[in-house]
Amino acid sequence: MKKHQLAAMVLSALSAGILISCSKPTDESQGTTKEQAATGDTVQDIQAQTDSADSSHGNAVKSQVIQVEDAQLKSYLSQVAQNQIIADYAQVLQHSQALNKLATDSCQAGSGADAQQLEALRQQWLDLASAWAQAEIVNFGPAMDSMSNLYINYFPDERGLVHQGVIDLITAKPNLTAEQLASESAVVQGIPGLEEVLYSNDRLTQAQCQYVMSASEALSMRLDQVLQSWQAQSVALLGVTDADSKPGLNRWINSVLSLIETTKSSSLDQPLGLTGNKKGHLPAQAAGQSRTIINAKVEALNKALTDPELIAILAAGEQEAVADRLSGLLAQTSTMLAELPEDIAQATPEQQKALYDKLTELTQLIKRQLMPTLGVQVGFNSTDGD
Repeated sequence: MKKHQLAAMVLSALSAGILISCSKPTDESQGTTKEQAATGDTVQDIQAQTDSADSSHGNAVKSQVIQVEDAQLKSYLSQVAQNQIIADYAQVLQHSQALNKLATDSCQAGSGADAQQLEALRQQWLDLASAWAQAEIVNFGPAMDSMSNLYINYFPDERGLVHQGVIDLITAKPNLTAEQLASESAVVQGIPGLEEVLYSNDRLTQAQCQYVMSASEALSMRLDQVLQSWQAQSVALLGVTDADSKPGLNRWINSVLSLIETTKSSSLDQPLGLTGNKKGHLPAQAAGQSRTIINAKVEALNKALTDPELIAILAAGEQEAVADRLSGLLAQTSTMLAELPEDIAQATPEQQKALYDKLTELTQLIKRQLMPTLGVQVGFNSTDGD
């Protein structure tokens, strides 16, 4: 790998907030947190306090680890791989290819794209961005291992690098090809780069058209590689083995939890300054479509957490109440989103905080009820403080 490519990847990872930690597990992973050790509280004490607090709000659900047959777990995780992970990646690829075809058709005259053609390109981009927002429920596997996720969606762009980076690239390389773009920094590729060109102009010049064609083609090639990897070895990537399916369940449920936590932090809290200073920007900010993107994430959560096979597992363990609460919270979240403006920055501070708090409530339910019920431990990638 060329030195400038490696430097660009390192810069991309740092700006996107990726932290590779080598620290030892916290005391919490061994049964008690430092705070519990200092006060003498046991895990049982903390659970009792949590149940009491939930009870005061009329939401008490007793956590009890249920026993699930490995064959049932394998069946559940197999359909997760096929119907959620692979299906989501296939949908993103389809929309990326559609954007590339539309751009090619719109720009083939050599005179750029007019306002009407640009509007069609924008709508196709929004479909693409929404599809990727759903696919981000998968926070492990080929896309992350190869850092392709940064090249697909460089977010959060906390230092605002995409805007000027794309302008400079188009100026320097008006005849840019997909192969040339593939060697450039993640900053100027993928969904954010396309958004920048499509929403910062009233019409597209031929050079800008060339960028859209090349960027969508390069994106499609990258997505196709990720999809093929999942299609070839979904069971292994999910963590299911002949001997034990529990690691796969642990990986998947933690991935679902991670989507909520990252949505709360990088898509709401930080750009809106809900609990601290503002940092970065809302998703799809240039397009003014942050609600659409966050709604797509909630749709992915709803698909995962109301999965019929997951509900059957909970019902077999007489834990239907957990499934009911998950479904209820997701419905409430969707209703709240429907009442917000397309640009969530235009919502009132009370509306913004209410959405954030509802996602926090969902996080707490997963951590304190669903995961203990399934015998799943919270992973070290947890970024939410409840």
